[in-house]
Amino acid sequence: MNKILLNYILFNYFKVILKVTFLFYLFGIILNLFEEIEFFKGVDVSFFIPVTLTAIYVPSIIIDILPFIIFVSSMWFLIDMRNKRELLNCKVYGYSNIKIFLILGMFSFVLGWIILAFINPLSSTMSKYYEKTKSDYSKDIDHLITFNKNGLWIKEILNSNEERIIFAKKAKNNYLENVTIFLFNKDFKLKEKIFSETAYIENNDWSLKGVTVIKFNAEPVSEKFETIELNSIYTYEKISNLFKNTHTISFVDLITNYRTLQENGYNKQFLNENLNKMLTLPFFLLIMTALACILTMHRLKESKNIKFIIAGIMVCVFVFYFKDLSNALGQTNRIPLSLSVWIPILSIGIFSFIGILQINEK
Repeated sequence: MNKILLNYILFNYFKVILKVTFLFYLFGIILNLFEEIEFFKGVDVSFFIPVTLTAIYVPSIIIDILPFIIFVSSMWFLIDMRNKRELLNCKVYGYSNIKIFLILGMFSFVLGWIILAFINPLSSTMSKYYEKTKSDYSKDIDHLITFNKNGLWIKEILNSNEERIIFAKKAKNNYLENVTIFLFNKDFKLKEKIFSETAYIENNDWSLKGVTVIKFNAEPVSEKFETIELNSIYTYEKISNLFKNTHTISFVDLITNYRTLQENGYNKQFLNENLNKMLTLPFFLLIMTALACILTMHRLKESKNIKFIIAGIMVCVFVFYFKDLSNALGQTNRIPLSLSVWIPILSIGIFSFIGILQINEK
């Protein structure tokens, strides 16, 4: 009987999670679709393109808000069980409040790891396709920059007659290494090629060192310089920010290709922050399940759902702003960035542990 009851709880809980996730997915589709339609306004594409891009982008958002989806799902499931007096029946068969929480909490915890290992790499791949497709249609010059296995590539349109392509083997700590710059005329004929050992790009006036300049006139003419200045619309911060889309880097990528991502120019601090945020997901799902149990299982009598809706909204708002505050403290170096990711988990986790012990006495 206990095995049947366990399967019943897990099956119905998972079914509720799927329902809530689907509702959030539809809501995300509706909101993002308007943004995509606005983006493609004036571009000759079929309606299928913005719809497809929306459909593949929203799963990344779903993973971001998954803790709140789990919280809503747990509230929904437990309120429904209580109103049907199924919680009371569970107690008859030896299922205490804490045992029910452990079943739901461990399911959420394991679900978090499954999502990180299998769903997150898939959503990351879809996000990469989303970014690539939008960059193909975008007229924004900020999209004319990319990392690949060879290094960093930048394309700058200087004026109506000239454009510049910049290649660097590495980008790290405000520097580009092994830089090659190609200057083309409006007919895409090479006018000048610049080789530089390093380029300091903290601001828009780049400082190049160990420079060789080759000018292509009637015959190529080569000159060497110790340093030269070069003006660009890009800075190191601007380049880094273009690649701080956490949706395009999966948990598996961070674990298996951490050093490669660093070599490709990703900031170590950014990678560590992103990795820690992903590692907190299973624990965050467990804690949100605990908060839902605390709110709904403190009494077995049926009560008005409006009270739980208001309480649930207040909890979600508090958790969101607490996380945001902790992250802000980390970003401003008031506390270590990795610690700022874990502080909300540890703080809310301690509160939840005390609350779970109290409801077990009910």
